[in-house]
Amino acid sequence: MTTTTVDGRLDLPRRSGDRPRTREHNPHQQLSQIAPPDLQEELWSRMTTLDGVLLGRTGVSLPDTRALHLRPTLATGPGQAYLAGTEFAHLHGHDDGSLHMCLPNDVVTQTVQQGWAELHPMARQGFLPGTLVMVYGPRDHEELDIIWRLVRISHHFARGSATA
Repeated sequence: MTTTTVDGRLDLPRRSGDRPRTREHNPHQQLSQIAPPDLQEELWSRMTTLDGVLLGRTGVSLPDTRALHLRPTLATGPGQAYLAGTEFAHLHGHDDGSLHMCLPNDVVTQTVQQGWAELHPMARQGFLPGTLVMVYGPRDHEELDIIWRLVRISHHFARGSATA
């Protein structure tokens, strides 16, 4: 369940340390502070349990990227909730460990401000929706839980639901 504060904002803690280095163009990748493979696999394992999700190849990223697609009958969110088709999130390969996902605008703002994500370069340039972010890979189990929460918010956004 999403925890909110009195003013309705997500109660996201500040991500510790500096932001990782990332590539400023496509392919948009995380270049430092790479998530340990075991945490990437634990996150993927959780991601595969989401209701109505089809696992598959991404339509927009590198070949080693694993994607989550919503069953078409459940994909009732707005167009800006998807990367391509019904793909709403994907996890990059082990050499990267970050994720691209679509989040509601207010969540994007908070997630970026708290150091958990950055806008996709094409979103910054206005070519893609401002809902598309790269969430940095988890460095520990506490971060894994926060990123898992963001994945669930993305899932609910794609399903047209207000809460996660």
